[in-house]
Amino acid sequence: MRRSAPAVAAAAALSAVVSCSAGGSAGAERAQGTPRAEAAPTPTPSPTKTYPLSTAPRTIPSVRAHEAARGPGWRPVAGSAVVVAKGSEALADEARLLAGELKTGFRNSGPAGAGDVELALGPAGGGAPESYTLTTRDGRVRITGPDEAGVFYGTRSLKQAVRSAGTMPEGVVRDRPDRPQRGLNVDIARKHFTPGWIEARLREMADLKLNVLGLHFSDDQGFRIASDSHPEVVSREHLSKAEVRRILALARSLHITVVPEIDSPGHLGAVMKAHPRLQLRNVNGVPRQGAIDISDPESARIVDDLLREYAQLFPGRWFHVGADEYQALTVRDPQASYPQLARAAERKYGPNATVQDLATGWLNDRAAVVRTAQKQPKAWNDGFFRGGVVSPDKDIEVEYWTGKENGARPPAEYLAEGRRVVNLNDEYLYYVLGEPNEFTYPTGRRIYEQWTPLVLRGTTPVPERYSGQILGGRLAIWGDLAQAQTQDQVAAGIRMPLRAVSQKLWTPGQPALSWAEFNALADRLG
Repeated sequence: MRRSAPAVAAAAALSAVVSCSAGGSAGAERAQGTPRAEAAPTPTPSPTKTYPLSTAPRTIPSVRAHEAARGPGWRPVAGSAVVVAKGSEALADEARLLAGELKTGFRNSGPAGAGDVELALGPAGGGAPESYTLTTRDGRVRITGPDEAGVFYGTRSLKQAVRSAGTMPEGVVRDRPDRPQRGLNVDIARKHFTPGWIEARLREMADLKLNVLGLHFSDDQGFRIASDSHPEVVSREHLSKAEVRRILALARSLHITVVPEIDSPGHLGAVMKAHPRLQLRNVNGVPRQGAIDISDPESARIVDDLLREYAQLFPGRWFHVGADEYQALTVRDPQASYPQLARAAERKYGPNATVQDLATGWLNDRAAVVRTAQKQPKAWNDGFFRGGVVSPDKDIEVEYWTGKENGARPPAEYLAEGRRVVNLNDEYLYYVLGEPNEFTYPTGRRIYEQWTPLVLRGTTPVPERYSGQILGGRLAIWGDLAQAQTQDQVAAGIRMPLRAVSQKLWTPGQPALSWAEFNALADRLG
């Protein structure tokens, strides 16, 4: 008991000291007005950077849908590369082109890292033809599509977004064309255009997501592509087949189909210059410019030789066989004026057949020739006549350009017959050199603000129920007065009309940008 007493005493003393320190000292501080010390606060992280919701990229044509997101978007930086996803090696050409345009690296395989752009083909049937999805997230971009053309168009949107604003906005673009045929038609028969000029138009078209170039290379004034079957018809200024093959190779790499046109039975003056015996003459022996005598079997033989030859040169799916403005049908009484045609019609199609039926049979026969060569035939709308004992084949695509011809048929008649139509409305889409016959050069603003694919003739649209039969449209350059402009002036003149056509064929509805905003964007994009 006595041995524990000192321990108890020590404990009591220690308790008193602690009590004095905690209680007495603190009390003294409070008495002197000194505040109590607070515990140190818990550290908090620095604020993270926040981004506003992104807006759609500015492109021509505009994208159809953009899912906004928060983030910095994407721009090329040191070490960025365009990468082809595994299994999508077919996209190597598209990737190389984009890498060169963005000045980045290129890899044909391997995973995409931070700062990279990845191109990938999606599963077949995974979307509409020519569609794509462009995702910008985590400092990288991924472009996918069901076909090579769709992925290519995604690269065009990325290129334009970076050029217009320096950055591809964060988020997801889902895009596809409204119409499957979108393009430019060039009359190289009446005005010779150099291969370099045509190639420059192809590159311009590709950036605008246009996919069809029509080449009208035979007319009264010239035949402009070398021929092996009939070299005698070729004009002095012309494209060699090697030059054409280079043009076609570039077009193919840019997902553009080149459509050749040999117009007949009119517009064949260059051919008949070498074969004058075949020129159509009336009952008084007066020749008709450009019109070939379709009652003479030799006429069909020569034209078919040319159709077969160029069907082999041009690999695309279409061939345009013309059929417009046959002069035998512009007179008051074709049967009386051209008795040889009337007799041929009766021999071939029966006693009730007329010159119109003979012309329709000519169209069908030429369509059959290109169809045998695995081509889809096209023809101008004024070669499709009302009535008669012979009807134009239903599979020939109608290229609608005018309602000014004799016996003009409104567009709804063609559509009501179930025909598929491409819009080349001469009121809006005809760039005719020298502006003859009351033509005026089209303006981008008028196309942008007033024209739609449904406006096939004049300024009035056809009913919306026919929209699915209207395959698209093309701006058309015609060389009626070939020297009125240089080829550089033509390129400058069609610049904004071509951009407006691109917008109206890719993105349906009223454009979001005003004309002034659209024009300014075109200047930024170059």
